[in-house]
Amino acid sequence: LSIAVHYKTVCNNNLLSSDDSSDEGDASGDTEMDFLRSLFSRTLGLSPGEKVLDELTLDGVARYILSGKCKNIICMVGAGISTSAGIPDFRSPGTGLYANLQKYNLPYPEAIFQIDYFKKHPEPFFALARELYPGQFKPTVCHYFMRMLKDKGLLTRCYSQNIDTLERVAGLEGEDLIEAHGTFHTSHCVSFLCRKEYSMDWMQTKIFSEDIPKCDSCGSLVKPDIVFFGENLPARFFTSMKMDFPRCDLLIIMGTSLQVQPFASLVSRVSNSCPRLLINMEKTGQSEFGMGLFSFGGGMDFDSDKAYRDVAHLSTCDDGCMALAELLGWKEELEQMVKREHALIDSKDAKKKDKEASQNSKSTGAEAGKSDKTE
Repeated sequence: LSIAVHYKTVCNNNLLSSDDSSDEGDASGDTEMDFLRSLFSRTLGLSPGEKVLDELTLDGVARYILSGKCKNIICMVGAGISTSAGIPDFRSPGTGLYANLQKYNLPYPEAIFQIDYFKKHPEPFFALARELYPGQFKPTVCHYFMRMLKDKGLLTRCYSQNIDTLERVAGLEGEDLIEAHGTFHTSHCVSFLCRKEYSMDWMQTKIFSEDIPKCDSCGSLVKPDIVFFGENLPARFFTSMKMDFPRCDLLIIMGTSLQVQPFASLVSRVSNSCPRLLINMEKTGQSEFGMGLFSFGGGMDFDSDKAYRDVAHLSTCDDGCMALAELLGWKEELEQMVKREHALIDSKDAKKKDKEASQNSKSTGAEAGKSDKTE
């Protein structure tokens, strides 16, 4: 009983503390209690889940998808799916973002994403934003694999920790996507009394002109709508989570260390019988490594004698997705999609540069004309 009470406290603190109200009423409460009963029973070994995969390998996952029994796939993704696009992840030793922030003279690496530090010292964040700003990178094989899942009617939703907007560029947006940690797509004034919204183009102009973005209504800082440490996750994350995960029949986790809550705890929200595939450079999310939710049996089990649904495919996210696509008979289709979509991006970029060059030329010509008249 003490485990159940403690777990319910953790669940409430980690998963339900959002701007999301209790309008869902009894139905929401029932969902939470069903989840608690399921996890509690699983922890005590009272209710082992049904074994769905014929073997705990990538081949087994592919056969399950092709069987027609798999219709509601959820993808959970982190920074690892974008590293092949040239965007560093956060925690890789030597190459990760946190390992290369010395030039910003931060008190500690995570401070660059701390809301209180940002309000006092916004310069490091905006300097970093110039280096990593969306629009300078192309989606990866992994991004387009998720697009294929969507096009084939298999993707329930993608839950992303990333702020690079590459899921949107690849064709996942609207109902397809939950940007759990926010996005550069919009920005808002940080003043609670103002909260004026600004577009991505407005923010881009400010960032690349090296101006600290200030609200033209009240003069406060303007921040992209990414979730800093100390801020709540979007309410839509919580409402969608409650609907999506109980009906998920395959969870694909890619490129995330599963260290940041409450996102990491989503792996425990699926049913006992739902297979979970991890595509990552190393195993992560295992119960013996974690605290909170994971210490009560919600983590991944790849290697024990009791393992029955979790599969770890250790590779880059792109290689893992291409390997799965090949097993599904989708490899050529995926390769063609990547080639076609990248060509479209290159074409749009070229047209944009030509337009900017033309505008600059006209501006230069106009200035020269004024100078001639003056003389």
